[in-house]
Amino acid sequence: MLAAARHQAILDSVQRERVVRVADLAQQLGVSLMTVRRDIELLEEGGLLERIHGGAKLPGDASTHEPGFDLKSTQLPAEKRAIALEAAGLVQEGMAVGLGAGTTTWALAKELVNGPRITVVTNSVRIADLFHHGGSAGSARFGSTVILIGGERTPSDALVGPIATAALKQLHLDLLFLGVHGMDAEAGFTTPNLLEAETNRAFVAAARKVVVLADHTKWGLLGISTIVSLDEVDEVITDSGLGAEAQRLLGERITKLRIASV
Repeated sequence: MLAAARHQAILDSVQRERVVRVADLAQQLGVSLMTVRRDIELLEEGGLLERIHGGAKLPGDASTHEPGFDLKSTQLPAEKRAIALEAAGLVQEGMAVGLGAGTTTWALAKELVNGPRITVVTNSVRIADLFHHGGSAGSARFGSTVILIGGERTPSDALVGPIATAALKQLHLDLLFLGVHGMDAEAGFTTPNLLEAETNRAFVAAARKVVVLADHTKWGLLGISTIVSLDEVDEVITDSGLGAEAQRLLGERITKLRIASV
């Protein structure tokens, strides 16, 4: 493939996915990782995209941009399911489990819906709906209790704001699984929605143990608001696409880093 055609294919992928991996592009284009990295450098010099760890994203992608749930749910399904399977092993019968909004926590909910009887507290309309209608067998699942807190709805179908935050302040959770927009060594775990950041902080305060679920593309992304710093969570579960340096930085700041094999 000629360089011009490769560049256009890379730009098309970035426009479509917003964040792309070097390894995925190399496989898609049938070229080496080094070739893709050189192409990304050239495209960044032209202001057409921005390099991030292990990939590229839209240039100057706004820290307040919040993709819709349907778009995000199509991205990295294998990685999200691997993370979900790893996370599901932490859930035990009788627990009060918080599930924050997001497509990775939604993937976890799909694993839990026919699992042990628990009490689920969530601000995700999609997760509550999933438990209501049942798992893959299509039958309703009444073993677990689901508490859907109220609030203002975001593009990612999260319920946030003062009502959501006030509800969470009355609750005590054994375990919280939190989805995030981005994670960064300095900024910590972030979100593009100010109200969601406030609600997620209330979620964290209500939980005895906090586990962040985030695929590797979240590393280096910045939302406008920090939820918590890296060392304020107990565990992070990510996938094997996360680079060695990012793994080192996370491992130094959190109690446990789990790498789900895809």
